[in-house]
Amino acid sequence: MVLASAHYTERLELATALGFSSPGAGRARRLRLAEHAQGYLEQVWQEAISVAGFSSGTTDVALAVVGSQARGEAGPLSDVDLVLVHTGRVGAERLSQLADGLWYPLWDAGVRFDHSVRTLAECRKAASGDLAAAVGMLDLAPVAGDATLVAGVRQSVGVDWRAAARKRLPEVLESLEARHASFAAVSGTLEPDLKESGGGLRDLLLIDALTTAWLADPQRGALDPARTTLLDVRDALQVVTERGRATLGLQHQDAVAQLLGLQDADELLTRVVDAGRAVAHVRDTAVRSASQAQRARGLRVGPRRPRLTPLGYGLFLHDGEVVLGGSPREPGVVQLLRAATQAARRGMRIAPATAAKLASDLPRLPTPWPAPVREAFVELLASGAGLVDVWEDLDRIGVIDAWFPEWASIRSRPQRNALHRFTVDRHLIEACAACEPLLVRAARPDLLVVAAFLHDIGKVSGQRDHSVEGAPVARAICERMGFDANDAAVVERLVRHHLTLDECATRRDPDDPRTADVVIEAVSGQEQVLQLLAALTEADAVATGTGAWTSWRAGLVADLVRRVEAQLTHEVATSNPWVGWEPTAQDAQRVRDGDVVLQVERTDVRSAVLTVVDIDRPGLFADTAGLLALRGLRVVAAAITTREGLALDRWSVEAPHGELPDVTELERALRALRCGERTPLRALDVPARRVHAGSERPSDVLVRRMSSAEDAQRIEVRAPDRVGLLFDVGRALAACGVALVGASVMTSAGRAVDVFTVRAADAGTLDPQALDCALDAVRGALRSR
Repeated sequence: MVLASAHYTERLELATALGFSSPGAGRARRLRLAEHAQGYLEQVWQEAISVAGFSSGTTDVALAVVGSQARGEAGPLSDVDLVLVHTGRVGAERLSQLADGLWYPLWDAGVRFDHSVRTLAECRKAASGDLAAAVGMLDLAPVAGDATLVAGVRQSVGVDWRAAARKRLPEVLESLEARHASFAAVSGTLEPDLKESGGGLRDLLLIDALTTAWLADPQRGALDPARTTLLDVRDALQVVTERGRATLGLQHQDAVAQLLGLQDADELLTRVVDAGRAVAHVRDTAVRSASQAQRARGLRVGPRRPRLTPLGYGLFLHDGEVVLGGSPREPGVVQLLRAATQAARRGMRIAPATAAKLASDLPRLPTPWPAPVREAFVELLASGAGLVDVWEDLDRIGVIDAWFPEWASIRSRPQRNALHRFTVDRHLIEACAACEPLLVRAARPDLLVVAAFLHDIGKVSGQRDHSVEGAPVARAICERMGFDANDAAVVERLVRHHLTLDECATRRDPDDPRTADVVIEAVSGQEQVLQLLAALTEADAVATGTGAWTSWRAGLVADLVRRVEAQLTHEVATSNPWVGWEPTAQDAQRVRDGDVVLQVERTDVRSAVLTVVDIDRPGLFADTAGLLALRGLRVVAAAITTREGLALDRWSVEAPHGELPDVTELERALRALRCGERTPLRALDVPARRVHAGSERPSDVLVRRMSSAEDAQRIEVRAPDRVGLLFDVGRALAACGVALVGASVMTSAGRAVDVFTVRAADAGTLDPQALDCALDAVRGALRSR
């Protein structure tokens, strides 16, 4: 009900008179309200001790507060939590008389309060058995009476809390999880509970408690803007509703925004969400730090040695976080993106110190971006569900705005739609995460995740059709990232029409030829773009909410896609700058004379292009791929061709875990393999020495036949990229007696998108049965690891 007591009426008038919209008004208002409460409670105290026969200078009893009043954060209509502390030397009858003299006047005045009467020992006992009591008494503050007694209680409870904090951490985390299960996060609802929601005021108390226990680094100052925002909005909400509520309901948001001097409810919710995200980010960091401290104490037996798991590129996994080992050897942007990708793939986070080191003094990216930066960024976008938390880390350290100034206009912007559960920026990252199981459908996974990342970039204030407004913005961003004009145009088309396929499937007659015509025009008549649009449509819906992508909707979209596919030309676009490459006449003659030509051209400290010229033979592709895999090299791209009995191969490789291979050693190994000596690859036949153990699900792998050319057939392979993948494919083909006459190998967004041209080993026509055998062998090889 509306609070009509004189006490709260006075507080509401005081809060309103102090104003809300001027800078610093919130702090000044809460200070004045704290003084008001302090003065009122002191007056009640003086009357109570007079009636109970205590002197004004008594040292055996005191009135103290906990909670928001103790912290100086009480709102106009906040409750008051009171503790009557005594030494135990006061007689029970006099103590009871004093308590009655305090509580009854407060009840009569309509003050909402909780109360207790405790000695020092009883305070410590209550704190040890009740988590909320322990956290509350860490802020115990005197009101009147013996201030030294109150300080002693607070100090003792603090000492107990620090001594037992590691043992009580599971209790803390359980309470945190229970609260978050009951209240949607501030950033995940249109009606957040400013107190209980994840990222709310209770999380700020948790951070302070962990900091007091020395389990987390002090970050109070870093959270001051977020704390101020949440408290200001709570105060305004209490004034608007005249209730001590904390839920920011839709019906009150316009009035609260007006009182705070904001443009509208969207600006209000944007500020609240951004504050909640800042709090949640620091909370997660504090919880990880506390958990690490607890594990370190429990595992400490003898000298402590860090347990580091190498991840490549100078990165390691340590205690659930990705850390940097030594100084980065690559440009800071690339190294930061690699760290983010490794963390996201494992559902972990970048260690704060590593993130800060890599983000410090980052160079301004040129336009267009260097290819390694673009490729590393796209790989991050394709890293799956772990991207959501890692992206928040990157956003909080300020690098996202440096790379994408457009992001500021959609950050924390609410979507007032019944289906949408996330803000605009969070929805875009969720859409990227939703693309991960769909990448197998895309011949260009990189364009799919970039389109998902940008499809709602036009959802800014005042824009009506965000698809139309966002399409040219998306194209400009793609060009800035270094995509060529054709790729940028595809992304622009996908952003412009990201709603078209769903609208046609669900709102138009599928039997009407004009329905298919609309989609064909949207994808510019290209099957590849249709595949991308279909995957983007699903990812967008999945990221919207649990009820947006139903089996009914999925069936309608799939049916329309099949109808449109039937009218399009089936092609696979392969773009490889090395196709058509020719060796020099001198190198060709050396090979025919029995030699092997191998050249290495370094592109940076970890990357190189390997050129191999050899006599074409069954298994050569697998042998070369195996040698590269044994040395931990990742194949980024390759072009494999045969001409006049020669194999002409170029491999672009990276060395995540060390140096690039020695040319002489590789040449020696290739010569031995050419002569039938298998020793160089023997380690690949020992299960314990396998270079990589993959975990691909059946849905992660696509192997299919494609168009034929004369007596050759083409096989397309799409799978998560890993060291040794090409060796597995090549060995499977060789074992089937199939000759590999060409290949275009590309890695895009962390996925292998490879096309192999094969024919019968006897140079005859490859019959359908032999092709099916090869397809099954490749599928089995990819899924067996």
